[in-house]
Amino acid sequence: MTLHSSTIKSIVAFTISLIVALVLSSCQGKKGEYATVQEGESNMQVPDSIDFSFHIKPILSDRCFACHGPDKNAVEGGLSLNKPEDAYAAIGENKDRYAIVPGDLEKSELVQRILSEDPNLVMPPQESNLSLSEYEKELLKKWVEQGAVYKKHWAFVAPENQEIPVIDEDDWSQNEIDKFVLDKLNSRGFSPSRKANNEQLIRRLYFSITGLPPSVEQVDAFMKDSSKEAYEKIVDSLLGTADYAEYMAADWMDVARYADTHGYQDDFERIMWPWRDWVIHAFNKNMPYDEFVTYQLAGDMLPNTTKESILATGFNRNHKITAEGGVIPEEYRIEYVEDRTNTFGTAFLGMTMECARCHDHKYDPLSQQDHFELFSFFNNIDEDGLMANAQVIPKPYITISKNEADGVLDFVNMTNSPKSNVQVMVMKDMPKARETFVLNRGVYDQPADQVFPATPDAILPFPEDLPKNRLGLSKWLFHEDNPLTSRVAVNRLWQRMFGKGIVESSYDFGNQGALPSHPELLDFLAVKFRTEGWDIRQMLKYMAMSATYQQSSEISEEMQEKDPENTYLARATRLRLGAEMIRDQALKISGLLNPEVGGPSVKPYQPEGIWEETTGGGGGSTATYVQSEGKDLYRKSLYTFWKRTVPPPSMMTFDASSRDLCTVKRQETNTPLQALVLLNDPQLIEAARAMAVKAVAKTNGELQNQISYIFQNATSRTPDEEELNVLQKFHSDTLERIKDGEIVPEEYLSIGEFAVVSDLPAEALTALALTAQTIMNLDETITRG
Repeated sequence: MTLHSSTIKSIVAFTISLIVALVLSSCQGKKGEYATVQEGESNMQVPDSIDFSFHIKPILSDRCFACHGPDKNAVEGGLSLNKPEDAYAAIGENKDRYAIVPGDLEKSELVQRILSEDPNLVMPPQESNLSLSEYEKELLKKWVEQGAVYKKHWAFVAPENQEIPVIDEDDWSQNEIDKFVLDKLNSRGFSPSRKANNEQLIRRLYFSITGLPPSVEQVDAFMKDSSKEAYEKIVDSLLGTADYAEYMAADWMDVARYADTHGYQDDFERIMWPWRDWVIHAFNKNMPYDEFVTYQLAGDMLPNTTKESILATGFNRNHKITAEGGVIPEEYRIEYVEDRTNTFGTAFLGMTMECARCHDHKYDPLSQQDHFELFSFFNNIDEDGLMANAQVIPKPYITISKNEADGVLDFVNMTNSPKSNVQVMVMKDMPKARETFVLNRGVYDQPADQVFPATPDAILPFPEDLPKNRLGLSKWLFHEDNPLTSRVAVNRLWQRMFGKGIVESSYDFGNQGALPSHPELLDFLAVKFRTEGWDIRQMLKYMAMSATYQQSSEISEEMQEKDPENTYLARATRLRLGAEMIRDQALKISGLLNPEVGGPSVKPYQPEGIWEETTGGGGGSTATYVQSEGKDLYRKSLYTFWKRTVPPPSMMTFDASSRDLCTVKRQETNTPLQALVLLNDPQLIEAARAMAVKAVAKTNGELQNQISYIFQNATSRTPDEEELNVLQKFHSDTLERIKDGEIVPEEYLSIGEFAVVSDLPAEALTALALTAQTIMNLDETITRG
């Protein structure tokens, strides 16, 4: 039911006023959380020893490689700075000049050009809109002076065991992570923060591992447990829950670009949720990462192939598929293979393979031939570029019966499936491999040289003893000399626990990506992950047990100025909850959450008419949005039906991935629309009402206790006296406005399907529910810690 405009204005105005009051009462004197101050160039001293990977390569990649990089077809002036043999080579018409003469500044044209004031000579050229700072010029000069030594890109050198830093008088560290972090902090003159209090810590831990908040009872139990093992026991217990498996699976849906529709104009429905059930199952049984990935890349090729391992290969078929009339099938078939290739590069290598489709990579040592050699691993399935209609299941696929779901595939939840059998797209290679060619400019109908399955030499040449198929590719991925796989994996686990990766650009480990903030720590973790069995749970626990993870998020003015992005980890980072977590938290704390695991996707509340406005006209089940009923309305957001052309609007508002492409890191924004969702989403309003009913049932009838219970449910801590006074004042003001007719209880209480069962009068319940809704809008409520 839609609220009257006067009711909406009243609710919004008074909710906002209360939020402002609470913020002012709790944050006076604190510096703005998100203010940033860049370190002045005048404070930066050129190091005594110049390192190519960490000082010079980022400059060359960002300012020079577009014209003087790896792409041999785009090299200007005959100069490439990508490799030493090219950079040191003679240039000019008479081959009598040199860009770089190691140790000789006068003869090095690179130095003369970057220092030149002549607009016709200076590099980078003015028309490029690029420039070098004085600090960067000094770095380049000193590098040439010291011999212009090149190194292989750091990410392409296999990680090695690292020596653990020895810290004098260290009573802070809990494990080796802290040694590396503390060593870096000491070198910068920083100190770690105090340990977070138990209420903050348990909230952070629950959200980090399960995506859900702790209950009031769970917080109280932790606060009362004085044993040394109290924290570790919670870590272990959470890692063994279905909530953990579902939360990990939710993240993997972005990586795998999972959706419930095919995409493109008509965007017909597809059935891929049994593959999602497999992902939950794999995390639930703590499948080692190498096996988890191998099943998805090549489960159909394993020596002991099973229905489960074949189902896992649905990972490769989550890409978009068109049913639009008039398209050229081969053109789109090539796009599907491209998608699989690029997903492989982003998900497992942290490399932008798509940049080498049309020409050699502009920044990384990846040629167009490298791209299509990798492409050839995924080019051998017998698939059609065009779906005939909505009823067609794109081949190849497998059929799962309810009998199989009760037996060998008992992790597949078919309880709510309207069909007795379901078909899921999977991988299956053709008996004879399809020929693969380099495509001129990446265009489907312009084949050039034929290529065969291989991997980029710059990363790791493909071993001769491995089969040249997807199974061999998986073995290459987990080869002990592969420099990227373990680094990329642990970096994303770190990103999950700490908010951003040690390499902040978790999607790009190439020359244009960020440098690791703690390179030795990254390599230590990468080696540990690989040598200790690719155990995801063990690695997450190891991170959670560190003193680094358990720090307070309080920030001093000094640290706000010197390290606003928390690069050096002198504190915990405050993180806003993700799109799914905001909704799931509301369902959990209100008691509405349906904990059923797996099964078909559901359709919770959504603004009317969105699907109808954007339908391609092809009809089918995605032409009109039919809202789910009963308990299906309250399932986790992991199970929300994902239509590619119209993703769930409230989740998109909070930066959810569109699922069009592989995504390993979501963007983070703050927009007015997000506040409007929190204030007006029917699911959140309904949850506030349910929370009010729950508070009445759980407390002794005292208003103060009811508000305190709601506040603790939402924030994982008890409110102080001033906060309680503000909330009680809001409650009494709301009652007055109800009496004056500004708020109509019948309208507010009718939102959503949740049936109110309470002895509380409608006016009192409305006031309490609006108070609960206000608490749910607090910054502290939608923040991890």
